[in-house]
Amino acid sequence: METQEVSGRSALRRGVLASHLLSGGTKGNARLTATTGLVLLVLLAVEGVTILAIRPLLSLPVFIGLLLIPPVVLKLAATGYRFVRYYVRDVDYVKKGPPILLMRMLVAPGLVAATVGVFATGVALLVIGPAGGIVLGLHKASFIVWLGAFAIHVLVYAARVPGLVVADWSHGGGTPGARLRVGVVALSLVLGLTLAVAALPADGPWLHRA
Repeated sequence: METQEVSGRSALRRGVLASHLLSGGTKGNARLTATTGLVLLVLLAVEGVTILAIRPLLSLPVFIGLLLIPPVVLKLAATGYRFVRYYVRDVDYVKKGPPILLMRMLVAPGLVAATVGVFATGVALLVIGPAGGIVLGLHKASFIVWLGAFAIHVLVYAARVPGLVVADWSHGGGTPGARLRVGVVALSLVLGLTLAVAALPADGPWLHRA
């Protein structure tokens, strides 16, 4: 009986947190997406710099790649939520309208597929080690597709990101759930850091090869 009560209270807390997180509507969703996107952009810039000197800094790209996983999942969840709410004809999301046709029909699906491919094959390579020839080929191919789609994505959306991020840091800008959104992004970074620290020793075979 006590176990059921504890489980019920936990479910209630999760429900309350979810309702606060989603209470900002389309504005809150856009701000969560923008804040997460900015964090990812900074981390990816660092990742890009380390790749230029990948041999002496091999552990750092692996570390950042693992750190990126939870924020990437959060970004996909936020954009996926908007997608679902629009296609189930939620009034606010229908009023806001769909993304640009080119982004919605071509770039976004390619970016999502390539992102999943890059991270899935990256983790697989960490497990398999340098012997994973076909997986390494898939990782490189996914990265090429991802790079092109990501470049278009940044060009289309980058200009609106600063305003959305600043709005959530300026006492919420009148949109509920601002603190919770910032907290969720911070939590994704903490989870990513934990994952990176825990899994980093697995890059030993790659370091030995380098």
